[in-house]
Amino acid sequence: MIILGLTGSIGMGKSTAAQMFADLGVPVNDADAVVHALYRGEAVAPIEAVFPGATVAGVVDRKELSRQLSENPALFKTLEAIVHPLVRKAERAFLARHRAEKSPLVLLDIPLLFETKAENRVDAVVVVTCDPATQRDRVMKRPGMTEEKFALILSRQVPDAQKRAKADYIIDTSGEFDSTRAQVAAIVRHVTTQKRL
Repeated sequence: MIILGLTGSIGMGKSTAAQMFADLGVPVNDADAVVHALYRGEAVAPIEAVFPGATVAGVVDRKELSRQLSENPALFKTLEAIVHPLVRKAERAFLARHRAEKSPLVLLDIPLLFETKAENRVDAVVVVTCDPATQRDRVMKRPGMTEEKFALILSRQVPDAQKRAKADYIIDTSGEFDSTRAQVAAIVRHVTTQKRL
């Protein structure tokens, strides 16, 4: 089974690309979706213990958690120490299931792939990118986004140029959806026709 890791900075089109892999029948493990589930389950109690008031009715209040983190960015490491092991556990279960099903190719959608050294757990890395103006335009359209929040998020991510330099495959999402779709299809064709990466 070939394991692809998909990553990219905020606003680069990673979720769109992941959906295109899924549309081609590639099983996708979405780390963001896993976190959403954890914020309604296993991660709630440990987060409330460190971030009092950051959960409401058994669910993590992302807005309040974000507010507390912006006031004390040093707590990002504490949050990661809670969440990352739980995300890894879900990822291992996903991989075990697809190995048992003899899936030829799977995709791990990992927002902080390089930041968490996850490139060591995949056979090849796919990086989504676009020009900075397009990125900013996409991000600033998100509800509740501010220049400060955008700057904070970027400060915690490996710069796009470094990601591209480390990538095995690059998908440029600056153009039309059809262009992105064609790039995704080309990667799937390439990795599934190689004996080894």
